[in-house]
Amino acid sequence: MPAIHNRLALFRAERGISRRTLAEAVDVNPQTIGYLERGDYSPSLELAMKIARHFDVPIELLFSFEPFESVATALRRAASGADE
Repeated sequence: MPAIHNRLALFRAERGISRRTLAEAVDVNPQTIGYLERGDYSPSLELAMKIARHFDVPIELLFSFEPFESVATALRRAASGADE
């Protein structure tokens, strides 16, 4: 099974949500959120959908088979494009 990459830590940080708060909202143990964020565990479809619904975003913004571009890389790319 391919690795599932995610942006959970980024979305939590942007919204000031703790692991515990997210875990309670989607009915899992806070450790599960940690395992997901570290890539130690891939979510079930049901869990992935619950998390996406909690953040009110499409599931593809949170989970992917391909690694996400880092925020620093995206910012550098945006800054270099703005200078053109």
